[in-house]
Amino acid sequence: MSPARIGGPRSNALLRPEAGFALAERLRARRATLGEVYAFISGLYFRGKLAYAEAFAAPPEGVPPALVIVPGLGLIPPDTLVDAEQLRRIGDVSIEENNLAYRDPLLRDARQLDQNAGPACQYLLLGSIATEKYTQPLLNVFEDRLLFPVEFVGRGDMSRGGLMLRRAGSGEQLSYVRLRGAVRRGRRPPKLDPWVKPVPSPQ
Repeated sequence: MSPARIGGPRSNALLRPEAGFALAERLRARRATLGEVYAFISGLYFRGKLAYAEAFAAPPEGVPPALVIVPGLGLIPPDTLVDAEQLRRIGDVSIEENNLAYRDPLLRDARQLDQNAGPACQYLLLGSIATEKYTQPLLNVFEDRLLFPVEFVGRGDMSRGGLMLRRAGSGEQLSYVRLRGAVRRGRRPPKLDPWVKPVPSPQ
């Protein structure tokens, strides 16, 4: 999963030393997970990625079901505990393909993941597919086994997030294609219909 951007209004609010809401307090005490922090910062987009991964991940034994690209740290499970100072350091790492502080940990962890998972494992990128800063390092390691949802083409972040939440709720997976050589840009698809959160069946 691609990361949330540190440095915007929501991350600034979360990192204020005087912030009194529950997540900010837990972050200062290192009792907040990377996933919930990124979901707060990125909103619908990252919540959709988390829900989709939870619904459909099928990893080999001993391999995490989902990993987050974290600048400066590599590939990190979303349930990893983080603190405010660590989040600030993450925000200081520029996400650029030629920035070794970002690229080297990502390549290191991708190679280790590939070694642990074996040559038959495929990998699904839930994130921006039109930028080389995420795709190129991962393609260098996973090659034709790196996939993405074709429905992402032409959609913005919030539309992708909403689509993933809907599919996680319905149990219907998106359609996956190889990233290498694929068309990653296209016309914007029609807007999604308003989403109604499913009501749990009575016990």
